[in-house]
Amino acid sequence: MRQPKGAMTIPQLKRKLRQLKQTECRIRFRTRPQEAHQTLVWDTFFSTRSTDDAGVAYSLNKLAKMDHDEIKKVYEAFFYRVYFQYFKEHGLSMADAYDPGLLSLLGLPPYATLQDIKSRYRELAQVHHPDHGGDHDAFIEVVDAYERLTDKGRP
Repeated sequence: MRQPKGAMTIPQLKRKLRQLKQTECRIRFRTRPQEAHQTLVWDTFFSTRSTDDAGVAYSLNKLAKMDHDEIKKVYEAFFYRVYFQYFKEHGLSMADAYDPGLLSLLGLPPYATLQDIKSRYRELAQVHHPDHGGDHDAFIEVVDAYERLTDKGRP
C-alpha cells in the first residue's frame, strides 16, 4: 500500500493516537480519575488495532490512507467533540465558545461576544464587498467565518 504524501507511518499514527487519548483525559478529567460510566470521545473516533474496526469512525488503516490535511480535519473534529463533551459535562453551552481562529480572521479577540462578531462582520463586509471595490476572495472569507461563528453555515 502506497502512503499519500505527508502521511504518517503506522507506528507514528499509533503514537499520535495514544497522545490524543491522553490529551482528552487531561482536558476532560484534569487530575480526577475517569469514572466508569464516562466514555471517551476517543473510543468512538479511533482504534489502534491493525484490523478495521467497525465500532469507530476512523480505523488505523483508514487514517493511514489519509494525507496530512485530511488527518488534520479529523483531529479538529475530534477536539471539537472533546470540548463539546467537556462543556456539556460542566453545564456550559457551546454558544459560550467561539473558534479563536475564526475570530482572529475577523480581527476579534478570543473573548468576543456575538454582538462583537455581528458588528465586525458588517464593517468588514462593507470594506471587502466586490460591489464597493473590495476583494472578492477576502469577502468570501469574511462571510464564511461569520456563518461558521453564527452556526448559519452548518447543515
